This record gives sequence, structure tokens and C-alpha cells, in this order.
Amino acid sequence: MTNFICKACGTQFAESSTPPPACPVCADDRQFVGWDGQEWTSADALGLTHRTALRQEAEGLHGIGIEPKFAIGQRALLLRSSTGNVLWDCVNLIDESAVEEVTALGGVSAIAISHPHYYSSMIDWSRAFGGVPIYLHEGDRQWVMRPGPEIVFWEGETKGIGPGLTLVQCGGHFEGGTVLHWAEGGGALLTGDIVQVVPDRRFVSFMYSYPNYIPLNAAKVNRIAKSLEPFAFERMFGAWWKQNVMTDAKVALQRSVERYLRAIE
Repeated sequence: MTNFICKACGTQFAESSTPPPACPVCADDRQFVGWDGQEWTSADALGLTHRTALRQEAEGLHGIGIEPKFAIGQRALLLRSSTGNVLWDCVNLIDESAVEEVTALGGVSAIAISHPHYYSSMIDWSRAFGGVPIYLHEGDRQWVMRPGPEIVFWEGETKGIGPGLTLVQCGGHFEGGTVLHWAEGGGALLTGDIVQVVPDRRFVSFMYSYPNYIPLNAAKVNRIAKSLEPFAFERMFGAWWKQNVMTDAKVALQRSVERYLRAIE
């Protein structure tokens, strides 16, 4: 029995003796089935060709990625807190070196994930650190392909998961699309690509589908802005290495919303 992993999006599935007939996450118009058709791998097979990489992104934040790039190519973030570390978003590979390095940094007390494209091997990561809770928004329950008792579905617009740590349901890219607000040091947002930090890091952007270039509508962009208005934040950390806004992030969000809405009018 194998927990098969979709090579296109990285979603890990419940145990089965043969691969699933299709990946619902890739069949959705926010993602895609590869040109060579549906392809599968497993954690064991991935470990033969790839490795984890940990690098510091900022004070109190370490990025965790996979090299060479796999599936969507995101990196997770380990947020170090005096009351327990939080793994924000997730990746598919967790090898011995990753466990050792993360343990040396204080381990993981909880996992929270922005949206279904980054669920990846969340159950494996949770169990590697003792079955820590995985916080997912109820609005995205249907996209969980490997259920587990570690998953905690939460409802509403915000949820505190520790002192100064608040999950904010913005919607947008997915109904349950979530960002993590970290109050320390002037405030920071960990956004995945619910709010996408773009190469010109004075700005951010928004999409319904990134690979298929489907823009997000004005109502949903305005809802993201409204959801984040009550929070103070100077920095914003996106979904890829060094794709971060390090100063005036709230101003960057405001001007980006205005620019985006002008562009789609």
C-alpha cells in the first residue's frame, strides 16, 4: 500500500495498492494535468532523487524546500516562536536531515496551510513531529485527499494558534484561502500565494489560477484587502525563496489592490 503523490501538484493521497484514477486537484481549472498525462510518485521514490533544503529567510523564519524543484515548487516556512514553532505551508519530502535540522531549531508544534495546492505531504510532516495539529480552513475540506486525525478544520474569519499568531481567512484563490499574521517586530504576513509576492517586490498580486492565467474578480480582491485591514504588518513572505516584501508591506498591499482593480476594469 502506497500514499501516491501527484507529480504535477504534489498532493498526497490516502493509501492504495494502485494509483488513483485521477487527481481532482489537477482536474480543477486552477491547476492542470501535465502534457504527458497523469503521473504519480511516492515519498520513498522522491527521496531517491531529491533532498530537502533549509535556509534562513529572516530573523525567526527558515524556509524549507525541495531540490531540485518538485511539483509546484513552493517552499514552506518554519516560524520560530517561544511558545512553539509553526510550520507554514508544506512540501512533499521529509528526509532524515530535515527532521534533524528542524528538531535543532525547536521542532514543530503546529502546522497551518494557506490552501490545497500546498497540502502536499502534511500528514507525514505532522507525524514526524509527534502528530501535531494541522490547521486547515473548513471551506477547503473537499480538497483533502489524505485525511487524518491530525487535521483540525476551523471555521470563521480568524483563528488564534498561539500568542501573536492569527490565521486569517481571506478567500480568493480558494474559498478557505488563509494567511498567517505574526504580530512580532512590527508585524508580518505569511501568505503563500493567496497574496502573491511578485518579482517587483514593491507590489503583490492576485489570481484565481496562476498556471492558467485566470484573474481573480474584483469582489474577491476587495475581500482580501478588507480581511487584512485590521492587522499591522511591515513584511510579507510569499511562497518561493526570497520572494518577500521586507518593508512597507501594508502600503504595498494597498497600492497593489488599487493597481489590480484598475487593470481588470
